[in-house]
Amino acid sequence: MKKAIFNQYADEISRLFSIDQKEIFSKGKRRDLVSARHILFYLCYNRPMRGTEIQYYMGLRGYKINHSSIMYGIRSVNELITNDKDYASVVKKVSICVD
Repeated sequence: MKKAIFNQYADEISRLFSIDQKEIFSKGKRRDLVSARHILFYLCYNRPMRGTEIQYYMGLRGYKINHSSIMYGIRSVNELITNDKDYASVVKKVSICVD
């Protein structure tokens, strides 16, 4: 069930950011890719999924990442949501689209 939720979030983020999912799960370091990944981590974590589950699902998509990087991404999104209403709006828009 959580894998389906992870995939729905990935689909919605891909659509909203106009980024191919292959790019999201690549090692690209462009700001838009990093931001999309961090939002994916944040949404999954608040669903709630454990960091290790997120790590596992990322691995299934070919993206190897350590747990501390996932937690860093979640903290980054939390900080941005607190300080930037536009960013918070984008994150909320994605979260509403997935049930």
